[in-house]
Amino acid sequence: MATTFKKHNPSLKTNNDTGFGSNANDYGGRFINKDGSFNLRREGMPFLRNISIYQKLLNLPISKFIGAIILFYITANLLFTTIYLIIGANQLQGINAVDAWTTFKQVFYFSTETFTTVGYGRVNPLGDAANIVASFEALSGFLSFAIATGLIYGRFAKPKSYLLFSDKALISPHQDKTALMFRFVTYKDNHTLTNVEIKVNIALRIENNGHSTYNFYDLALERYKVDNLPMNWTVVHTIDENSPLYGFTEEDMVAADVELYVLVTAFDEVFSTPVLRRTSYTYKEMMFDAKFVPMYRESDDGRTTILEMHKLNEVKILKHRN
Repeated sequence: MATTFKKHNPSLKTNNDTGFGSNANDYGGRFINKDGSFNLRREGMPFLRNISIYQKLLNLPISKFIGAIILFYITANLLFTTIYLIIGANQLQGINAVDAWTTFKQVFYFSTETFTTVGYGRVNPLGDAANIVASFEALSGFLSFAIATGLIYGRFAKPKSYLLFSDKALISPHQDKTALMFRFVTYKDNHTLTNVEIKVNIALRIENNGHSTYNFYDLALERYKVDNLPMNWTVVHTIDENSPLYGFTEEDMVAADVELYVLVTAFDEVFSTPVLRRTSYTYKEMMFDAKFVPMYRESDDGRTTILEMHKLNEVKILKHRN
């Protein structure tokens, strides 16, 4: 952690409803990760009680989700293949292997056909043991594919905000004052959010009577709500006498371990449900004396507006700082 910041305005009203504690010595790193997840790891509970497999699979990145499905499918069939080999491949009619590897492959393929209930018919169980295992495997296949179907539907049907935030928050001249600014945008075609509201809190590490604590403040914004969000929205907080950042330098930002907590809520017309998105900016992700480059322009034929998504993080330096 940075050196504790001592200069602050005691007349400012703190926000005690953020859900975060105030003891600075018990925190590690940022409060909110850039992807909106809380920078928190729970300990002290039994593993099986602490984890939700279904919820975990719903929130896995798509590449890891596909990998988990393939891994489960291969592992399940390897398990049943091993059971068939233990009870004896002679209880499977149609196995015409001449060596152990070929036997293993044919039994594995029989397992996949049984698991998926395809059942081509060339290999079939003969003895009671093989028939019992095959029946349980078929049941396991039905249940597994039912769960996988529910997961796939849940992932596709899960409401998402589809918002992208600028990598940096800027502290720069705005009109006749200085302001803190960042911007965000929806990145899906034909996916417009309505009744979009934003709330921004700031955390400052303050020294009070020799004890370091975090104080949280609501930031007054130029605009808290827009009816629709077809384009980008630049969020502006004017740094004046009523701002907790009034008089801050870059060194003060570091000393106060500044972090912005951003919460966006909106109504999604596609899913017909409310959605939300969180993110944060630490002092390392704040830039002084820069200005965002406009993200939109008129089309060549003059009939529409082009939103240039690749310019979300593009800034213009206003002056060089020593």
